[in-house]
Amino acid sequence: MADFTVGDEGFRLDGSPVRLLSGALHYFRVHEEHWPHRLSMLRALGLNCVETYVPWNLHEPSEGGYRDVGALGRFLDAAQRAGLLAIVRPGPYICAEWENGGLPAWVTGRFGRRVRTRDAGYTAAVERWFGELLPQVARRQITADGPVVMVQVENEYGSYGSDAAHLEELAALLRRCGVTVPLFTSDGPEDHMLSGGSVPGVPVTVNFGSGAREAFGILRRHRPRGPLMCMEFWCGWFRHWGAGPVVRDPGETARALREVLECGASVNVYMAHGGTNFAGWAGANRSGPLHDGALAATVTSYDYDAPVDEYGRPTEKFWRMREVLARYADGPLPGLPPEPVGLGRVVRVELTQGVPLAGALEALGDPEGPVHGVPPTFEELGVDRGVVRYRVDVPGPRRPYPLGVAGLRDRAVVSVDGVRAGVLTEEDHTLEVPVAGPARVELWVESLGRVNYGPRLGEPKGITGGVLHERQFLHGVRARALRLAAFEEPGAVAAVPFEGVGEAGPTGLFRGFFELAGEADADHAGLELPGWTRGFVWVNGFCLGRYWSAGPQRTLYVPGPVLREGANEVWVLELEEAGAPYVELGPGAPVGADVPGDARRPAC
Repeated sequence: MADFTVGDEGFRLDGSPVRLLSGALHYFRVHEEHWPHRLSMLRALGLNCVETYVPWNLHEPSEGGYRDVGALGRFLDAAQRAGLLAIVRPGPYICAEWENGGLPAWVTGRFGRRVRTRDAGYTAAVERWFGELLPQVARRQITADGPVVMVQVENEYGSYGSDAAHLEELAALLRRCGVTVPLFTSDGPEDHMLSGGSVPGVPVTVNFGSGAREAFGILRRHRPRGPLMCMEFWCGWFRHWGAGPVVRDPGETARALREVLECGASVNVYMAHGGTNFAGWAGANRSGPLHDGALAATVTSYDYDAPVDEYGRPTEKFWRMREVLARYADGPLPGLPPEPVGLGRVVRVELTQGVPLAGALEALGDPEGPVHGVPPTFEELGVDRGVVRYRVDVPGPRRPYPLGVAGLRDRAVVSVDGVRAGVLTEEDHTLEVPVAGPARVELWVESLGRVNYGPRLGEPKGITGGVLHERQFLHGVRARALRLAAFEEPGAVAAVPFEGVGEAGPTGLFRGFFELAGEADADHAGLELPGWTRGFVWVNGFCLGRYWSAGPQRTLYVPGPVLREGANEVWVLELEEAGAPYVELGPGAPVGADVPGDARRPAC
């Protein structure tokens, strides 16, 4: 049994000073069979600790419907076997460029702007969740011969609110749930963030990508004594659909890391290995200085320009950071594990079967619901990820008027009397051609990811205002959801009435098959969809995530354990405009393949 404590001068392990050299690796963004390799890569980088968030919505997508909560415990066990200490950041809010900042849609749908406050209903929901989650953390604390040395209270709360009573209640809740190791908070190094996000008696850490001396100087104004730690050293950055790639120079990153360590501080490299936003769990941001502008949806890859890339390979940044970290290690750094090997050839997978979206909805969608006076939101329908078909009639006779959607979140493919009429967005929310009545209007609405940071956190998805014909709201709306979760049910797709691929039309669910002989032991592959527009793709029932021709991401990461010896299958759910009926499976993107030289810009 060991002991980890926090004193005026820093951290101590069994009474001796210790510096935490940590790296972020989210268990939910990495296939479980790859955890040992990625954790070994962190050790080889020169780290002695791993940090992970916990996404509440992944594990409780519906109230009381818990799913694989034990994954966190298995990951912590793997970290201990790799010789790493562990930091757990259980939220309940995590940001992390993850759907809704980790909060379940049923929670934000019910409590709205009362989330992340002392609201009794929200607090009760958190308490039930923590009661389910935290016993496995308590059993794996360092005081119980486990790896866990610290647990975070909330996450970057000073960037959002100032409800000190809420933070103190969360800290007390963690203690009631058996957490005895030191707690901490983390916030940006700004006065209003530190004053709004700190808890009396709880150590404070700061998050930044450069300027360590200045950042720690600000921290010392608020906490004159105690450990110095950068809980998120941003070594790279995330990417948005339709925007240029974001990279950070390896040498500059290494120099910024050296400055952190020269201050005598501990550090958590965010991200040491980013992984992938599988299954449509990528979040979104709002643009602008106050994070209340246009929606910017996060891509499927969470490569993050990290030292260990999405495929598990060392980058130039890995070697530069390793040189710095080696100077602060207790001994020689371990060698690297074998480099992952990609699929050895390009496999063209012909998509030979298809069904229109309406057919997929009939087979896999929710039952037909009642007629609503106004369009129900995704939250009112209980939908987290997926697409909702709204149907409404334009009364007539009447002459043509503009038809639009108020409060569209986020994107709608619209048809009038069965004919494609356009694609609408939050900003461009009116059809180009006016619509006369009578007419039947159909809108397939997709959420591109719920906001994970800022004041727009928890905003509802779907049609949140109404369908307008000129200034008149159209009432009498039917709504039916096709959830991504429906594809996860064993054998569900077997019920889909597939026909020849030519019968599906421009949108629908498509299927193809391919064979692997002696190749299924590849560590990874990459999948591309030339000419396809936007949707989701599965390999052997495993959802790789969203694809979108808007870029910058072109290749979707395929974990090797998903592949099978012999027969394999691919499903493609196209929501806007299908391409030629094939996809390509290959070795995967080389390091930097999605970062063309003329699109590079600094991350921080």
